[in-house]
Amino acid sequence: MSDLAIQMEGVWKKFQRGERHDSLRDLVPSITRRILHGAPPAGELGAGDFWALRDVSFDVQRGDALGIIGHNGAGKSTLLKILTKLLRPTLGTYRTEGRIGALIEVTAGFHPDLTGRENVFLNGAIIGMRRADIERRFDAIVEFSGIGDFIDTPVKRYSSGMNARLGFSIAAHLEPEILIIDEVLSVGDYTFQGKCIRWMQDLLKSGTTVIFVSHNMDAVLSLCNSAILLDHGSIAAKGELAKVVGEYYKRGGRFQPQLLASPRASTIDFTSSQGRDILVDPGERVTFTHTITATADSELTPGFMINRGEKTVVDTTYARMRGHAWRLRAGETATISWSLAFNLPAGVYEIGYHIGDIAGGYHEHQSRSCIVTVGDDPRVKGEAYVALELDESRSEELVLSPVSSRSGDSP
Repeated sequence: MSDLAIQMEGVWKKFQRGERHDSLRDLVPSITRRILHGAPPAGELGAGDFWALRDVSFDVQRGDALGIIGHNGAGKSTLLKILTKLLRPTLGTYRTEGRIGALIEVTAGFHPDLTGRENVFLNGAIIGMRRADIERRFDAIVEFSGIGDFIDTPVKRYSSGMNARLGFSIAAHLEPEILIIDEVLSVGDYTFQGKCIRWMQDLLKSGTTVIFVSHNMDAVLSLCNSAILLDHGSIAAKGELAKVVGEYYKRGGRFQPQLLASPRASTIDFTSSQGRDILVDPGERVTFTHTITATADSELTPGFMINRGEKTVVDTTYARMRGHAWRLRAGETATISWSLAFNLPAGVYEIGYHIGDIAGGYHEHQSRSCIVTVGDDPRVKGEAYVALELDESRSEELVLSPVSSRSGDSP
């Protein structure tokens, strides 16, 4: 058996920006153009095409932990989807040795009308667990999630943190030989995040190969033994962990955003429950509200970030936490709220937001909209994880409720 768990050679991935056909009126001319002119060769870009990955090559040894870092839109999620066989590369080859488990969109397979118990079996089957295995591990899954009192409640009644805890717990018990993790530490409460970190450390000790994508450099440094830095689809640095993370910071950590030439969505207001200049105690909860309007039909992924100097503490998006885009029709306005507890050491933090397009690029990007100063507390030492929740419901009881100009529309 080879010592290589993953081998990728010269992988390129091409996408087409913005082409969608909602009616025969749009579809027929598109098909006609393809018949008359043909599709461009795989290695060439056609009108509206762009490279999401460019000549990506790397190897991962069995039992190693590779960190993949880079700005939003650098190609990290595309790379992971190729590794999990959700996408095929346009050019190049790759191979994996061993059973793969993925913690990418941990609640993507949940049905809102089913109970937590029913979703354990449904989601477990989706990610490749046999029913007998799920039954054998069911008690351990529920205990790990910490939501045993609500396991027979429909998950549409759960908060986003409860959903994330259950989804993570199911995937955590797949017992993979290769584990692929995409920024799962930005959801759930502080205690659960610590449990996830310890679980991943135990997996590494047992010889599991780990691919870890994160904007949290402390987590990458503590879990990984090598890294690659992606920049606009290409590998900018790879190898020794400290050097790659150092290169990430040399490039500003926070990249220069690729703004769309013709943005279709913009911010009406971004504020917090306590104003724009905020003083909080460690662990105090603050809600940030982002109101967005669309000038054309759009599939968006609003984002939220916390920076401290040149260091990104949190940078996550709606699509990453929900597993799908946030849809607005032309002329619609909607509101999304991010609620989090600042379990962070004393210091000054910049709060920012962005409005990404699901096809790539940003309609808007603002890295410093609010300032939060966390007061001193002798009980908080060193770095910690932020307890971030994104709640979404039509119920007035929850934090996030998309508002549509047409009643009955989905976000």
